[in-house]
Amino acid sequence: MVQYGAWARIGNLLAVVLVLNLTVNAASAETVTIAAFGDSLTQGYGLPDGDGLVPQLQVWLETAGQDVKLVNMGVSGDTTAGGLARIDWTLTDEIKALIVELGGNDILRGLPPTESRRNLEGILQAAAVRGLPVLLVGMQAPGNYGADYKQDFDAIYPDLAALYNTLLFPVYLAPILDGRSFADALKAFMQADGIHPNKAGVGLIVPVIGPYVVDLVGKIE
Repeated sequence: MVQYGAWARIGNLLAVVLVLNLTVNAASAETVTIAAFGDSLTQGYGLPDGDGLVPQLQVWLETAGQDVKLVNMGVSGDTTAGGLARIDWTLTDEIKALIVELGGNDILRGLPPTESRRNLEGILQAAAVRGLPVLLVGMQAPGNYGADYKQDFDAIYPDLAALYNTLLFPVYLAPILDGRSFADALKAFMQADGIHPNKAGVGLIVPVIGPYVVDLVGKIE
């Protein structure tokens, strides 16, 4: 009986240690906060609350079992220069990773690709100084500015992603155009302005970009 009592006490002690370990592990698991840093495509221009990229992506991540809080830091009309101007005060201590979606307004204004590249590089440098992993979202210029402009602009994103070792989502609107004519995609999945996706269009983008965000979470130290 004495031996049994001793083993019982040891068993009880091990059980207590196990519970304490589980409690500590649970306490140490924190929701990671990711800044969705971009322009109107991130902000959710023209869409009701809940229909934009950030809220739809938040739901997708939760369904995928990711303990992530996305913070919508999209500003409608923002250029890469505007993003660079606000990046330092955007990256507060709570931010553990960054999604960068900028450049569309640079294209609309016909800004030189050299300026866009310099601004985006400044944003990536700010993240690198803080040790933050980044998902860079690519843009592609139309052909109406000429072949040289398109070639120079389109090269910005893969070049910078390789240089700064970031994740790259190649083209933001690619899931909408995938396997569809431009006219069909425009009619079914874009708002009347022909620039911003509607709710259904965002719904096509989210499950494609979602796994990239999961990879981003995996890079958080």
